[in-house]
Order: sequence, then structure tokens, then C-alpha cells
Amino acid sequence: MTATGEGVRAYPFGPVDRLEVDPKLAEICGEQPVLRVNLPYGGGDAWLVTRHADVKAVLADPRFSRAAAVGEDIPRTVATGLPNTSMLSMDPPEHSRLRRRVANAFTVRRVEALRPRVQQIVNGLLDTMIAAGGPADLTRTLTWPLPITVICELLGVPVADRDRFNVWVDGLLMLSDPAQSTQAREHLNEYLAGLIALRRVTPTDDLLGELAHVDDEEDRLLDEELVSLGVSLLSAGQEATANQLGNFVYTLLTRPDLWQKLVADPALVPDAVEELSRIIPISASAGFTRIALEDVELSGQTIRAGDAVVAELGIANRDPAVFDHPEEIDFHRGSVPHVTFGHGVHHCLGAQLARMELRVVLETLLRRLPGLRLAVPVDQISWRTNRLIRGVEALPVSW
Repeated sequence: MTATGEGVRAYPFGPVDRLEVDPKLAEICGEQPVLRVNLPYGGGDAWLVTRHADVKAVLADPRFSRAAAVGEDIPRTVATGLPNTSMLSMDPPEHSRLRRRVANAFTVRRVEALRPRVQQIVNGLLDTMIAAGGPADLTRTLTWPLPITVICELLGVPVADRDRFNVWVDGLLMLSDPAQSTQAREHLNEYLAGLIALRRVTPTDDLLGELAHVDDEEDRLLDEELVSLGVSLLSAGQEATANQLGNFVYTLLTRPDLWQKLVADPALVPDAVEELSRIIPISASAGFTRIALEDVELSGQTIRAGDAVVAELGIANRDPAVFDHPEEIDFHRGSVPHVTFGHGVHHCLGAQLARMELRVVLETLLRRLPGLRLAVPVDQISWRTNRLIRGVEALPVSW
């Protein structure tokens, strides 16, 4: 770790290690919750915020703009920034208009209506895995096929095209290969534009069809807006959920006491999903950059107008001011106000869908395969590297 200027440190402080929080990051941020860092891409420095209250403020306060952070010269943690057509790169009111149109598909009621279909998909995938016999790679047989099937059915993507979607979404979120990421986005944009053109002519009852046919001109979305929404939903609904499914099972199987606790009391699963969401740092780096539109004070530090700011959610989720014994996994913690799904206007649209899929998978595995265990030593588990999202490459299991 080297400093790039007086009081400025190079970020990240160390390489990503499985699901561990960088100990140097935790140590430094415990002492300096608002820290000046030099980000690896875009050029220049940014403020890294880590306290739970400060992170929530940055994510929710309109004085911290995502739209102002669009541009190649903006300091950032990833090689390729998001385009200005992405909903994640917008501020209200533009962001509010797009989010309002798609939010109805992800209400608690509509997500619960999807539960029987998700359960059916999980049962079918496990039937195939069990029939083939163990050991089996749970990522290949369950944790990756499930979310891509769910999100593609929701959007209306044909079954025959889902393998291609997997490849494109995988390339989209490469941290170290901007050319591959750009090419993957172009493939997704072109494909979704074709689907949307078909929906404009022939209405369908899937989400793309619903969004493509709006009579009210004020609510009507442009083709490029629909494409951007589709890309965002695919990348979040597939990559994040698939990795977190594998991360949850890995964590439970490397802590057999926790797995057995859930086997003995499956009613704990909803609380377990929230606690595991809190403790497992899913992102490989701090979040998307925001730009301060005016001077703002955080934890005694003045952030000047024009300064770049990034929020470290994984550290915020272990803030001792909010969580007792924050390093422990406690399924009886009660309310878990974690920020894994974000906060404020950019809170993850698909959070309820992800929660439901996580619950269904854990409940089904506990019921059908209570003896589930790793089929290889922990140190032989391979991990996906140079990714925006942390996750196991393969998860060999027996039962």
C-alpha cells in the first residue's frame, strides 16, 4: 500500500480475498471513517466513507449526485463507468420517472406471486442434480441457472437465448477488461433493442411487453431507456443474485454449526437471509462514485462541492455503532438495517425478488438435502476474480 499524496492512500488497500473484508481497510477506516483515497480508474482522488450513518447519507442525500459522476475522467473503482442512459447514472426527476414505471413489477405482492414458479424451478434443478448423483457443482446445477431463468422469464427472453445472456452478463461486469465489458454491453443492447421492437408491434404479458405499451405519452419510455432498464435488471438479477446464492451456501457449509441451526429450525431462514446479507461483502470494491454538488460535512470532515465520494457498504454493515458484536453471524439479531441493497432513491429495485429467491433456495436445500456438505477441502474452492461481484467459481457438494 502506497500513498499518492499527503494524507491520500491508494485504493484498494489489498487484493480481494474470498468473502473476507480487507483487514487493512477495516483498520484504517475504523480510525478515519472519511478517508481521502486515490481510485484506480478515471484519475484523481475521492473520499471513501465507511460509517453506517455516513454511507446512508451519501446514498440518500440529493447533494451527492450520480448524474454528475458520468464521464471518463471521474475517479472510480471500475475500469468502465456506467453510461448516462443507465438508471443508476441518473438523479431525480429523470431517475424517478424511469423507476416509477418499472417498480410495480417488484412490489412485495408481485414478487410473492412469483414464489410458486421460483419454487418449481428450484425443485426441477435439484431433481436433475440429485438424479445425476453427487458430488455436484452447485453453481452449475442451481445457483446460476435459477436467477437467469427467473429474470429472463420476467423480461420475456426466450429460453434458447439464455446461455448467450449468461455470457454477456458475465462479460459486462469484468473489472479489469473494459473492452470485453463494452462489447458485452453492445451485445445486450442490440439484442434487447430487437426484443423491444417486437414488443412495440406485438404486445406480450412479460415486463418488457408491459413497459413497451403505455398509452400515456408522459409515461412512455424511449427505446434506449427500455434497453438500459433491461441491461440493469439482467446484470443485477443474474450476477448479484447468482453469486450471493453461492456465497450463502458456502458460508453455511464452512460453518456447519450455522447450517445445523437452520436444519433444526427452518423458520430462521428469513432472519438468516438478512444476517448473511449483512455480513457477506458482496461487492469487490466500494460502490459507484457520486459527486458532491455543494459542501457537505460527514463525521467532522468537509466534503467540498465537486469532490468525488464512494461508499464502502461492507464496512458500514459492520459498524459497531449500529450492530452489536458486528463480526459475528447471529440469526437472532432481530432487525438488521444493512445497506447491502443500497439506500435512498437507488435502493435495489430487485431486492425483494433477490430475498425471495435466497429464501426459497435455502428452505428447499434444508428440507431436501439436510446432509449437504462441501465435497472438497475449503482451500480447494475456486473464486471468481477481477469481478465487480464476489463469488465462488465452483461449489462442489455432496449430500
